[in-house]
Amino acid sequence: MVTNAKDVLDNLRALAPEIRDRAAETEAARRIPPDLIGKLRDAGVFRMYTPKSHGGLELDFSDGLEVIAATARADGSAGWTVMIGSATALLFSRLPRQTFELIYQGGPDLIQAGLAGAPRGRAEVVESGFRVSGTWPFSSGCQHADWIIGACVVTREGQPVPGPIECGPPQTRIVVLPADAWTVEDTWSVSGLKGTGSHSTVLEDAFVPDAQTFELGGPSCLEGPLYAGIGPWIPLMHAAFAVGLAEGAVDDLAAMAGTGRQQLFARTSMQESPVFQYEVGRLDADLAAIRALLKTRAEGHWARARTARLGEPEVMGESLQAGVWITATAVAIASGCYTLGGGGALYDASPLQRRMRDMHAAAQHALVQQQNYQGLGAARLGRGGEASLRGR
Repeated sequence: MVTNAKDVLDNLRALAPEIRDRAAETEAARRIPPDLIGKLRDAGVFRMYTPKSHGGLELDFSDGLEVIAATARADGSAGWTVMIGSATALLFSRLPRQTFELIYQGGPDLIQAGLAGAPRGRAEVVESGFRVSGTWPFSSGCQHADWIIGACVVTREGQPVPGPIECGPPQTRIVVLPADAWTVEDTWSVSGLKGTGSHSTVLEDAFVPDAQTFELGGPSCLEGPLYAGIGPWIPLMHAAFAVGLAEGAVDDLAAMAGTGRQQLFARTSMQESPVFQYEVGRLDADLAAIRALLKTRAEGHWARARTARLGEPEVMGESLQAGVWITATAVAIASGCYTLGGGGALYDASPLQRRMRDMHAAAQHALVQQQNYQGLGAARLGRGGEASLRGR
């Protein structure tokens, strides 16, 4: 029985060898194998942020980040899938309470997929709801999801409805429908995070009741610090993924060196080479640094959430800054491990090439791209507005 964070971590760590061993199978299938999704559900990873009132664990935010990192340490695609799926209750907390009750009446282990940030659909206002059409790329985990979401521009008589800011972007809503209401387009042929099944999802003139829509910045239907806000949590979840994947890359490099491997023209084995030892020590220092920043930001934001201060102006900027820097540093760690692996790292059988590809793919997400530094720097200098949660 899964009752706390330790249970989830213990279950995940017991499952980690199988996740690692099946990484090539996952990539070939371009999705997490269904039976492995079942084992992850049983481990409790998808209920860790579900409220206790609905059978979930409602873990402290930092405890959930440890689970995301531990999964990514085993395999990037699995870690990304757990990161996306574990956010389900956090997102759905912005739905009306009656809708939340309906969605969770079947149990706490629900998985959502879709695109919540960039409005790739149109939601035409009709009586009691919207007629929705659109195509949403990057719908990670859509083949095993229970519910799928998509951000839309709200229209009336075909014209965008103005948003709350004069001359600003139009009004947007995120629509929520059961997975079987969507069409999945096979579009996920990519270089990294191949096993996440991040295909495109499509709706064509589908009716969505108003009660099955929400805004990211809307009020929560749930009590408690975990549901105090969505924006500040998401970049830190990406950061936890990056930390875990970087840890896995260093693990894989150390395992390669432990075989006694000696590179061409080298006088000693990798393990005995002073240059190799120096580089591993440097990478390990970078790893300690990203762990430390993630811990500091997560604990600081959790303390704010517990005292109703998560909405303070600087919080979102701190989350974005941490997510960008941690991810960029993790890219350097994974790339460094790949380079130190030499010619052997080129082969499909080497996990180092997969780590590098997965980490570079994760860094393409808009929330953790380095272009965010510009807005953060402008805000720091008093030359811009508050940082906001951007979509992919």
